Amino acid sequence: MSQLQRIAIAPSQLQQGQILLTKEQQHYLGRVLRLHEGDRFIAMDGMGKWWLAQLAGEQAQVLEPLLVETELPVAITLMVALPKGNGFDEVVRCCTELGVTCIAPVLSDRTLLDPSPQKLERWRRIAAEAAEQSERSFVPTILEPVAFNTAITVNQTSHRYICEARGEFPHLKHCLQHKGQMTNDKRQETIVIATGPEGGWTTQEIENAELAGFQPVSLGRRILRAVTAPVVALSLISAACEV
Repeated sequence: MSQLQRIAIAPSQLQQGQILLTKEQQHYLGRVLRLHEGDRFIAMDGMGKWWLAQLAGEQAQVLEPLLVETELPVAITLMVALPKGNGFDEVVRCCTELGVTCIAPVLSDRTLLDPSPQKLERWRRIAAEAAEQSERSFVPTILEPVAFNTAITVNQTSHRYICEARGEFPHLKHCLQHKGQMTNDKRQETIVIATGPEGGWTTQEIENAELAGFQPVSLGRRILRAVTAPVVALSLISAACEV
C-alpha cells in the first residue's frame, strides 16, 4: 500500500461505509494528486484507523480496513519550552516523524515567544501533515501552551526526564537502556521528556522539576540549540524503545 496516496479525515466523515469528502479534500485528490473515479487511496483518521478507499465522485467507498503498525511501544510526551521565531514548527514536524504521542509547549522563565491561537492551529496542521507523510497511525496531540511550573504537575508517570545541558547528569541513553526489552503488553507506559529554551532552564526550574519527579539527564557534551534538543531526545527514545 506504500505507493498509494494518503489523506487524513475526521472520524465523522466515515458514514455507512462511505467517506464524505470535504471540498478541500475533493480538490486535493482530484486536482493536486490527479486521482480519477475508481482510483484508490488510503484514508486515516489520526486515531489509529486506516482504510483502503476508492474515489467515487464527491465521496469515497471504503473497501477494507488496514492494519498499520508504525507506532512506538511507549507513549512519549514532549514537554518543550517554546523557542523563538518559527523554530517550533520544525520541532513539531520532526518529532511527529519520530513517533511522539503528545507535544506540550511550555512557557519557561526564558521563553521569548508569546504564541497566538493561530500558532496552535498551525502546529496542529503541521502535526497532521507530518503524521500523514511518515505513515503514522496517530496524529500527535498538540496541547495549548501553559507555564512550565503548571505543566510539570500534570502527566504523573514513573519515567519523567528533564534535559539539562550543564552539570554532571547521566546520559539519557543510559537511563533508557532497559526500555529495549519492552513488549507490547506495556504499550500504555508513558515517558515524559522536557527540553529547555534558548539559554537553558533556570536553576529554580530544574529544582521544581526534580520535586515533581523529573530526573535531570544529559543529551551529550555539546550545547544543543532549543530546536535540536527535542529531536535528539526523541531519536534516543525511539531507538531505545523500538521493537
